[in-house]
Amino acid sequence: MRTCLVIVAAVLGVSARAHAFCGFYVGGAKAEMFNNATEVVLMRHGTTTVLSMQNNYQGPPEHFALVVPVPTVIKEANVKTLPRELFDKVDVLGAPRLVEYWEQDPCNPYTGEGDYPMAGATAVREMSKDEDSDGEEREYHVVVEARFSVGEYDIEVLSAQQSTGLDQWLKLHQYQIPAGAEPLLRPYVEQGMKWFVAKVDPKKVKFEHGMATLSPLRFFYDSPEFTLPIRLGLANSAGTQDLIVNILAPNTRYEVANYPNVTIPTNLPVNDVVRTRFGEFYAALFDHTLAAAPGAVVTEYSWDAGSCDPCPGPTLDGNDLATLGADVIGRTYKNMQYGGYTLTRLHARYGKDVKNDLVFRAVEPIVGGRGIPDAKGQMSQDVSKESYNNFQGRYVILHPWTTTLTCDKPQRGIWGGPPANSPLQQAAQPQAATKLAFAPRGNIQLSSMVAKDIPTIGVMASNGAQLPNPIRQPQGCGCRAEGGAQALAGFAALGLLLRRRRAIGNIK
Repeated sequence: MRTCLVIVAAVLGVSARAHAFCGFYVGGAKAEMFNNATEVVLMRHGTTTVLSMQNNYQGPPEHFALVVPVPTVIKEANVKTLPRELFDKVDVLGAPRLVEYWEQDPCNPYTGEGDYPMAGATAVREMSKDEDSDGEEREYHVVVEARFSVGEYDIEVLSAQQSTGLDQWLKLHQYQIPAGAEPLLRPYVEQGMKWFVAKVDPKKVKFEHGMATLSPLRFFYDSPEFTLPIRLGLANSAGTQDLIVNILAPNTRYEVANYPNVTIPTNLPVNDVVRTRFGEFYAALFDHTLAAAPGAVVTEYSWDAGSCDPCPGPTLDGNDLATLGADVIGRTYKNMQYGGYTLTRLHARYGKDVKNDLVFRAVEPIVGGRGIPDAKGQMSQDVSKESYNNFQGRYVILHPWTTTLTCDKPQRGIWGGPPANSPLQQAAQPQAATKLAFAPRGNIQLSSMVAKDIPTIGVMASNGAQLPNPIRQPQGCGCRAEGGAQALAGFAALGLLLRRRRAIGNIK
């Protein structure tokens, strides 16, 4: 029986979702063990970083361990476990959303059957601005700086003077390192990084439906750099994977500083079929966006974490923010309150070709993906700079008035919620595109999903016909691009899975 070790190259805080796996044998039969979704939420202010990680790990809990390179020795007082539900809340809040509008009765647009506005499906209002012997340690130049337990995790914090020594130390302690991993450890050892190692105590793990449910881990530290070391995951990157980055910071939006940035095309009119295939639609749109801007990191959301419009789920309240790190930020920066945090969601497609770690920078606020349709059912797809953040990926199904008109001067083009007592009331609630890394791909064409031509992104509505997609390639991608000139062909997996042997053997 061998144990996989997840080395997460996520240091100075982002939200990330990773998919990685290793093979292992149990009783002679080969099984696969997946770390299929790593969720990380960062809270950042000044030089303080609070990093929370959730692992949707499938496999025996005794086979799981987590290693994170960190800039300082993490103390027991800096570590705690969190409720899993909070991560789902963050995911829904920043997810792309699908909304629907109904044209109101042209003969009675304000007081007829449809109330206007209607929460959840109507106008987006303008927001106000706003265990090792000493001999072993000496031989491998590895020191156990701290050892403690939190929740179901047994934690060690290591320092290492040599990457080869760290590589051998991990092997000696029952971890089978993939070939080629030592050079990936080297730059972090040379930088003086420490190693946060969390193993699972199976006696403390809870099970749901026969699967171990591991608690999210939170820890914090101080460092002037704001980066995401991702090169460590190169050793076991199995192909194209998704990375979702959530950053919470007081009134501040973030982008990557060393790769291109684009905003996801927003306010696109879509056909009714998207209601039941929203995840597929958005996955196709995301892929189309990256095809037009190869290697870009996509901004999907930037908004005050305490508000949203429309809201596919609850916002983050003071208790949520405190749980994610505002309690730490408040102790470090005495004037910080539990409000005024901006949630930025970044999304990228990653693979084996990454050359550099990600570096984050604070950038100006933006707005986009707001407003109600005009009299012709048109909505602005622009993204512009503002003094506050109100940007979201939003997609809209429109229902024009089809009943016979009975008045002399009908007022067309006034949009709101569905008719009262309509079976469509449930459709009025915004739908969030979650678990996007698992969305089916390759089964739909954008041209058949959009309700109107969208020349800015090179997609023409096919009205049901099967046409090539994209129809044509425009100059540019129809979205705002910034950042460094170096293209990011793909990120490496955030999780490096190592195998742990049952007994200590010869170091190979």
